[in-house]
Amino acid sequence: MDVPEQPNSPFGTVSAQTSKLQRQYQAVLDQSTPYVTYRWIGTGVTLIIFFLRVFLAQGWYIVAYALGIYLLNLFLAFLQPKFDPSNDALDNDMEDGAIGTLPTKQDEEFRPFIRRLPEFKFWHSATRAVVISFVCSWFEVFNVPVFWPVLLMYWFMLFVLTMRKQIQHMIKYRYVPFTVGKARYSKNSN
Repeated sequence: MDVPEQPNSPFGTVSAQTSKLQRQYQAVLDQSTPYVTYRWIGTGVTLIIFFLRVFLAQGWYIVAYALGIYLLNLFLAFLQPKFDPSNDALDNDMEDGAIGTLPTKQDEEFRPFIRRLPEFKFWHSATRAVVISFVCSWFEVFNVPVFWPVLLMYWFMLFVLTMRKQIQHMIKYRYVPFTVGKARYSKNSN
C-alpha cells in the first residue's frame, strides 16, 4: 500500500490541508443529498436570520437587494428546461434530430423535463449566497446608504415581470417544471 509522502514545503502543507477540507466538505454535501426538505428548511432559516439582521441593523439593503436578484436568477434557471424550445440556434439542431424537444402533440414520444439548474445545485448556490450575504452584512464597507423602498419596489416589479414572462413561456411550449398536478400511472395487472 502506498503511503502518501509528507509535504516538504509550506505550500505542500497548505495544499494537503486544503485538499483534506475539500474532501470533508464534499462528504458532508454527499450525505445531505437525500434530505431535500431539511436542506431547504436550513436555507430558509439562514435567510430569515439574514433578513432579521438587515431589519434590526437598519442597513445593508444593497446586499439584500443583490441577494434577491441572485436568488431570482437561480429560481428562473431552476424553472427553465435544459433545452429551451424557443431558442432559434437549437431549433436547427432539433430538426436534424441532434437535440431532443418537449412533446407538443398527444402521439409524440414522452421526454422527461430536464432542468437547466438541478435542485441540488440550486440549493447549494442559494445557501452559499445567503451565507456570503450574511457575512457581508457585518462589514461596514457594504453598508451603502440607499432609499430601501425604491429597491424593494424595483425588485417586486422585476419579479412580477420575469415570472410573467416565464409563465407565458411555460404555457406557450406546454411544459410544467413541477410534479404537482401531473398524471401518475400505476402498474396494471392486466
